[in-house]
Amino acid sequence: MSVQALLFSKCEEIQTLRPGVILLPSFFVSAIILPEIKSVLQKAVLRYFITPGGKKMSVAMSNCGDYGWISDRKGYQYSQKDPLSKKPWPPIPPLLYKLVQEAAELAGFPKFDPNVCLINCYQPGAKMSLHQDKDEADALRGDAQPIVSFSLGLPAIFLLGGLKRSDKTQSLVLQDGDALVFGGPARLMFHGIKPLAAGEDALLGAQRINLTFRRAYD
Repeated sequence: MSVQALLFSKCEEIQTLRPGVILLPSFFVSAIILPEIKSVLQKAVLRYFITPGGKKMSVAMSNCGDYGWISDRKGYQYSQKDPLSKKPWPPIPPLLYKLVQEAAELAGFPKFDPNVCLINCYQPGAKMSLHQDKDEADALRGDAQPIVSFSLGLPAIFLLGGLKRSDKTQSLVLQDGDALVFGGPARLMFHGIKPLAAGEDALLGAQRINLTFRRAYD
């Protein structure tokens, strides 16, 4: 069986959770893409960014692509160079690029052309507060490119909010191999991750890795 066939062999029914929010359960096989992620992390190591307010984030992060998302005292921003190595970020591996394009197309967003892959590593207790992905150049435009998220390892409770922070949230359990796509009317929805519960994944152990693909600039 080809690598591509293995990647898609588990894919279950596509679920539209709300307009613009599409879940592709068991879309990929983590064991096949994990070596690609490890290769990136050998060149751009995981690190804990500091928020503009001076707090250490609970999620370890890195990037690959033409740009990388970073946070420091100056604010949230995209950078063409890794602030640790002072070198360009590693490119998005071709296998991941092809896979994320397939996910976006299945979700109704053809011609997705990401140039950022943010790698988030959660240990038990790590979380992501409610936020909007709005640092991208086209975020406020009606034709903004979607956000595509891949989950590996331990399950996480994803919070789906609305266009205001005060809007009611719904909880969604993201499992290993799931792809979540949101765009169109849901592109600027508030979202987050509840503190990761303790557990042991057969492949990744006591952790969860999340890949978030987006297009920072045209």
